Amino acid sequence: MTEPLSYASAGVDVEAGERAVELMRAAIGKTQRPEVFGDFGGFAGLFDASAMKTMTQPLLATSTDGVGTKIDVAQRMDIHDTVGIDLVAMVVDDLVVCGAEPLFMTDYIAVGKVHPERVAAIVTGIARGCELAGCALVGGETAEHPGLLGEHEYDIAGAGTGVVDAPKLLGAQKVVAGDVAIAIGSSGLHSNGYSLARHIAFNIAKLDVHDTVAEFGRTLGEELLEPTRIYSKELLALINAVEVHSISHITGGGIAANVARVMPDHLALDLDRSTWNPLPIFQFMQQRGNLAQLEAEKTFNMGIGMLAFVSPVHADQAISLLQDRGLSAWSVGVARERTATDISDAPAKGGNGGVVQLVGNYQN
Repeated sequence: MTEPLSYASAGVDVEAGERAVELMRAAIGKTQRPEVFGDFGGFAGLFDASAMKTMTQPLLATSTDGVGTKIDVAQRMDIHDTVGIDLVAMVVDDLVVCGAEPLFMTDYIAVGKVHPERVAAIVTGIARGCELAGCALVGGETAEHPGLLGEHEYDIAGAGTGVVDAPKLLGAQKVVAGDVAIAIGSSGLHSNGYSLARHIAFNIAKLDVHDTVAEFGRTLGEELLEPTRIYSKELLALINAVEVHSISHITGGGIAANVARVMPDHLALDLDRSTWNPLPIFQFMQQRGNLAQLEAEKTFNMGIGMLAFVSPVHADQAISLLQDRGLSAWSVGVARERTATDISDAPAKGGNGGVVQLVGNYQN
């Protein structure tokens, strides 16, 4: 006689999902802000927005993102508590560039099979990222997809909401000739370009994640899993202290395309390579992959995680503030009027923008 069917027999273990929730509950609790209304576990996360009444014109900002194929490195290493930090960074760092304070996030995790400890590790990383960003983790979803994903496969995504008062909104419209471009250092590859990075590391260099790489002073996997830096608290402090006009998050598409999108189309920037030395991971990718410099700069952040345009009278103060908060920061150029002969190294990502040309040679 055929046994009665159940959801579990179809591959979905509801009880395992509940065990995962219990394991992650404490980590999520550490992210809560005073505005969070109600307890974790409801159908929807609630956030008290009454403080926005004091703003002239509160604008809600929203962003959504994932971690991409960096997930593959986490799975190869069987280390799952760092990619959640990457997820938060990719979301909240897109919010803060317009001047918005990140308020809360939600996450989505798709798995082939719920392994409670693994899911809890992923969410613990997300919660840690939210702590670093100063935002609350107000909800999420873990979906078990047997037959679509392998037992040990998963993917993650998240969405965040922030708020900025309209008079304080940052953007290309505020950038003028003479503004100083300040680069803010990255922690590594962040979460961009991993399809190329993985191809170079695993298929061309023929390395395993557990192989020690002399240039890194640690294993390849440890280097590739280095979490994306979260800049939101430091950048909000900068915005409150000096005259910031626009900020670019250097993500997919590289330096020129992302900087150009936060400049008006009548301005240009000669971004001076000689002002910094790219981290070893970028040199590794270029050398092992025989990667042309322009191609590397169109794919990777090359050591610049953020770039801010600030009033020249505040440039030194801005650099000092960021350095005092533990970030590397330096001037890479000055915005100027565009000429007929200026050609951008890459068109502005997402549409219209200024012209950005990387000039000179790196320090190394």
